[in-house]
Amino acid sequence: MPTISFRGRDVDCEEGANLRDALLDAGESPHNGSANYLNCRGHATCGTCAVAVDGPVSDPTSDEKRRLSMVPHDPEAGLRLACQTRVLGDVDVVKYGGFWGQKVEK
Repeated sequence: MPTISFRGRDVDCEEGANLRDALLDAGESPHNGSANYLNCRGHATCGTCAVAVDGPVSDPTSDEKRRLSMVPHDPEAGLRLACQTRVLGDVDVVKYGGFWGQKVEK
């Protein structure tokens, strides 16, 4: 069973689980501030669930690539949309600042 390390907490999930859903089921959120309420609910259209992920996950979907190529995101930042990412093993997840989580620290 994979473990998601997020904001100082370890969350267990099934292999292949959707990252956004696994976090929400555990009482965590891949959103910042108002984005907890103002988001697309997992349809890859808003981009507010963008996170940095280190570990084995699914390949980016075409919808995810498209959304992360638009402002305010930078496609070179290496972020993933939690709503489009499947957890395939133990992962470390970081949520950066900004409404969309786009303020990546370099």
